[in-house]
Amino acid sequence: MNIGEASKASGVSTKMIRYYESIGLIPAAMRTGSGYRVYSGTEIQLLRFIRRSRDLGFPVEKIEELLALWRDRTRQSADVKRLALEQIDGLKRKVQEMQGMIDTLRHLADACCGDHHPDCPILEDLGHGAVAGIGQHDRGTEAKSRHHSRLHSRRFGNFE
Repeated sequence: MNIGEASKASGVSTKMIRYYESIGLIPAAMRTGSGYRVYSGTEIQLLRFIRRSRDLGFPVEKIEELLALWRDRTRQSADVKRLALEQIDGLKRKVQEMQGMIDTLRHLADACCGDHHPDCPILEDLGHGAVAGIGQHDRGTEAKSRHHSRLHSRRFGNFE
């Protein structure tokens, strides 16, 4: 198969196939005499594995580990399970962060009259957050979240 056919068969874009090859996640494809990449069924299976791993949110570094375990017939399933559980924990953290964003936006939207007046607590919060956020990049997400919650509570009251 050429790269376009491999892309269709695996669900991985041609751009990503080239990228995965360039970083060594997949081996360099065989080439025709005219330089076109050629992919076998084994490589398509490998690309599908990567695609499914990406669909589950695994970063490239973890996919490398999963691929190594997949190829290692002497592996222990406990190692694979550990990676899956770590991924679950990471996804839960992301869900919590996103829920926090939803809650904050909901509170801001509820505080906004949404009428013809120019006053808007949403824009006020965004503006204050931009000023308050200067120099805080090294404090970490948790500190920023606490800071934002305090600002939000002072300006709009606690809606909980």
